[in-house]
Amino acid sequence: MKNELKIYLDRDINKNLIKTKKIAIIGFGSQGYGQSMNLKDSGCDIVLGLRLGGKSDEKAKKYGFKTMSIEDAVKYADIVQILIPDEIQAEVFERQIKPNMKKGQYLMFSHGFNIHFKKIVAPEYVNVIMVAPKGPGHTVRSEYEAGKGVPSLIAVYQDVSGDSKEVALSYASAIGAGRAGIIETTFREETETDLFGEQAVICGGISALIKAGYDTLVGAGYSPYMAYFETLHEMKLIVDLIYEGGLADMRYSISNTAEYGDMTRGPKVIGEQSKQAMKEILKDIQSGKFSDEFMQEMKSGCKIFNELRKANREHSIEKIGEEIRSSFIWGKDKKIIDRTRN
Repeated sequence: MKNELKIYLDRDINKNLIKTKKIAIIGFGSQGYGQSMNLKDSGCDIVLGLRLGGKSDEKAKKYGFKTMSIEDAVKYADIVQILIPDEIQAEVFERQIKPNMKKGQYLMFSHGFNIHFKKIVAPEYVNVIMVAPKGPGHTVRSEYEAGKGVPSLIAVYQDVSGDSKEVALSYASAIGAGRAGIIETTFREETETDLFGEQAVICGGISALIKAGYDTLVGAGYSPYMAYFETLHEMKLIVDLIYEGGLADMRYSISNTAEYGDMTRGPKVIGEQSKQAMKEILKDIQSGKFSDEFMQEMKSGCKIFNELRKANREHSIEKIGEEIRSSFIWGKDKKIIDRTRN
């Protein structure tokens, strides 16, 4: 992959190509919900492959979708987009998807995990492509409804029909990505950089940094409410500035005191020790160690995973945050996530 930036927008894409294809979305979780809703509103021919009679099936029908068993959806479709959790994709693929695939179909993913780490080996007679929105499915939907879109990545792993890239671009456009920007990558690059970003920076890194800052202030005797505001609540305000104009715009907006503290104290928190830890995280991802560890944890009953979830739910910052958010008026108009509906 060349280090040259090429961004595809709606004007560069055959937006009608996807409308000539029958699409089966497997799963109706966050991405399944967001992508399916946007495809439907874009005029695409779409069915959902689900466990009939299950909760997802009931939710999908309330939104007016036609649902089928996974097997029948695969038989029906030209494009099979797998949007169930990574840890169950391989089993579902082998049992319900692969036996029903036909020559020339497009097998699609929104994360390269199972293809890159060879948990799924696709038949040589199908196309294998990826359309990966760089945001949660609920944001994919909310941005589309606002007339905008979430930037997305596309990749082609196997191209037996000769038009896989064009199909991926057209699909990405239909879920709103062409309004924001689409970049071509590879399954390997998307998978490894995505896992690294999640673990070291945007999920794991930030979560750990926020909790460490909160614990430090509370441990020093400061009010947990003040600690919440200073380490968690204001994070969004700062990230919004970074998102719009990079670190430079953030530093332009904050006070001189904050900027000086940023540049002189930040490297003490995230220094060489942190960078070495990041290198070890990346090494585990590249070698497949993390993917094997994750899949083993899922298969063995999620004991460690559930213990970590419980411990994090019970952290003081979550309880303080819930109390604060329920007492103030911000964020109460239209929430991105409504667990009863999506």
